[in-house]
Amino acid sequence: MTAANHSQVTGFVLLGLSQVWELRLFFFIIFLVVYLMTVTGNLLIVAVVTSDPRLHTTMYFLLGNLSFLDFCYSSITAPRMLADLLSRKPVISFGGCLTQLFFFHFIGGIKIFLLTVMAYDRYVAISQPLRYMLIMNRTVCGLLVAASWVGGFIHSIAQVGLTVQLPFCGPDNLDNFYCDVPQLIKLACTDTFVLELLMVSNNGLVTLMCFLVLLGSYTALLVMLRSRSREGRGKALSTCASHIAVVTLIFVPCVYIYARPFRTFPMDKLVSVLYTMVTPVLNPAIYTLRNKEVIMATKKLWRRQKDLLGPLEH
Repeated sequence: MTAANHSQVTGFVLLGLSQVWELRLFFFIIFLVVYLMTVTGNLLIVAVVTSDPRLHTTMYFLLGNLSFLDFCYSSITAPRMLADLLSRKPVISFGGCLTQLFFFHFIGGIKIFLLTVMAYDRYVAISQPLRYMLIMNRTVCGLLVAASWVGGFIHSIAQVGLTVQLPFCGPDNLDNFYCDVPQLIKLACTDTFVLELLMVSNNGLVTLMCFLVLLGSYTALLVMLRSRSREGRGKALSTCASHIAVVTLIFVPCVYIYARPFRTFPMDKLVSVLYTMVTPVLNPAIYTLRNKEVIMATKKLWRRQKDLLGPLEH
């Protein structure tokens, strides 16, 4: 039986962040600026990592991948939200909702697995510095990134596969600014208790376990750094601090949203804004402001572009 055979609802009304027109205009301006900063910051990191040979290392390859995923992740929800803020009655089709749901969890799942790979990379770099290049060679790194994409796809297709079987016969008001499982599942015309348990297991518990493993690995790294020289310890601490900040910003909101029964709480929309809009724009700042190599490569890229554009201006 297909979704069309048992679903009377053909689309959903996205209630968004507010029904007050003045607030919607205010949110539009704020989030337009945030989204443009997200696109610029993350694509700049991708360009810098790609163009500078000194950054062609495993750590920066993973950082470039994370920045690309942040750009994609924000672009799944932000353009639609910005358009809906200017619409009197924003409606998304059933197919469009499932498509957004798929890509939202696809990219989100890849990010979760990629952050785990990045933690492993730092663990090997600090605990096995002499064997680091042998262990984390290009082949291994590529396979780990590919595995992250496969893991994200499996996670996402499971979400869509479980959701598409639900009957939706009304109401059609979806209390969010994008389509996601917790809000969508509450609109189903059937008992979803068992399905909620499966979703919480697939989303929340996996995310929570990954978060705990990452915290444990970074704690072990910090303990190892106590025996290092002051110079080596300072650089490693800076890198680990950046990773821990990003991991916290990504995982804590996800655990809050998905590792509990799908009930509505006052903080839900604020948390959703945090990990869909705010976190992707903060990641480039967290990495670049604490990384001299990225800052130097960015300046080098900027000077190169000025040199190329200089003759054209004359």
